[in-house]
Amino acid sequence: MDLRVLRYFLAVAREESISSAAEYLHLSQPTLSRQLMDLEEELGKSLFIRGSRKITLTEHGMLLRKRANEILDLVDKTIGELTAAEDSVSGDIYIGAGETEGVHFLTRTARRIQEQYPLIHFHIASGDTVDVMEQLDKGLIDFGLVFSSVDEKKYSSIALPAYDTWGIIMRRDDPLAEKEAVTAADMAGKPLIVSRSSPVPGMLVDQTISENVVASYSLVYNGSLMVADGLGYMLCLDKILNVTGDSPLCFRPLMPPIKAYMSVVWKKHQVFSKASERFLTVLRQETANLSNYRWQRP
Repeated sequence: MDLRVLRYFLAVAREESISSAAEYLHLSQPTLSRQLMDLEEELGKSLFIRGSRKITLTEHGMLLRKRANEILDLVDKTIGELTAAEDSVSGDIYIGAGETEGVHFLTRTARRIQEQYPLIHFHIASGDTVDVMEQLDKGLIDFGLVFSSVDEKKYSSIALPAYDTWGIIMRRDDPLAEKEAVTAADMAGKPLIVSRSSPVPGMLVDQTISENVVASYSLVYNGSLMVADGLGYMLCLDKILNVTGDSPLCFRPLMPPIKAYMSVVWKKHQVFSKASERFLTVLRQETANLSNYRWQRP
C-alpha cells in the first residue's frame, strides 16, 4: 500500500469530493479517480459511496481513514526524528494527557528545556487514559500522563509529586451544594455520571453507589453539560472545570478525601530521540527536586 495513495484517500475523505481533492492535491481528476479505484481493487473493498453531490465513506472506508491517519502520523513522526540535526538537540516530543492540573508539571518542565534547547517542540494530545494508552502502544506519542496503575512489564514510569482530589460536580441550586463536602451516604441513590476510564473511588464502590451510574464521559466539559441538564451528578477531579463566578455548577470534594496520584509512563525499551531523552532527564530532575511539592494553581 503506497503512502502517497493513503494521503490521496484522506484528502478525498476530508473534501468529500474527487474534484475538490484533486484541486487540493494538484492532480487531474481522472488520475485521482484511477488511484482510488486501484486502492479499492488492491484491498478488495469498497471505500466510498459515490453520491450525486458528495462522496461518503463506507464502513471499510471509515476504518481505513482511522488507520491511515495513525500510519501517516507515525511516518511523519519517524521522519522528523531521523532528519533532526546530528549536532544539536532538536525535534518534536509528543505527550498524551488527560484533563488535570498536573499538566502544569509537564509544561513547566518543557519551558525549562526550551530555554536551553529552543529547537525542541512539544505537542500535547488531550484524551482520557484509554486514549492515551492506545496512542502510546501505537507509537504515536512518546509519553503519557495517567492516573491508573500500569503494567510494569510493558511500561516504565515516573510517579509525579502531584495529585488531584476526587469530588462531585453538581448544579449550584442542588440541596447538596449547601454542604462543603459530600459523603458516600449523601450520594446514596443519586444518579452518577462517571469517567469511562477512571475507576469509581473505593468508598463509593463499597457503598454500592456505583450501581447508580447513569452515564459516562471522556471529556469533563461534556459531562458538565449532562449535569447542567439534570442528568445526574458527575464524579470527577477538582480544578478541571471552571465552576467559579456565574457558573450554574459547583464542585464539592468527597469526604473522607480521596486523592488521585499521577505518573508519566512510556513503553519499556523504547528508543528515544535526543529530544525525548533530554525531556526524560529533566523530568527526573524535576521530580527529584519537587518530591514533597504539590502543584498549586498559578
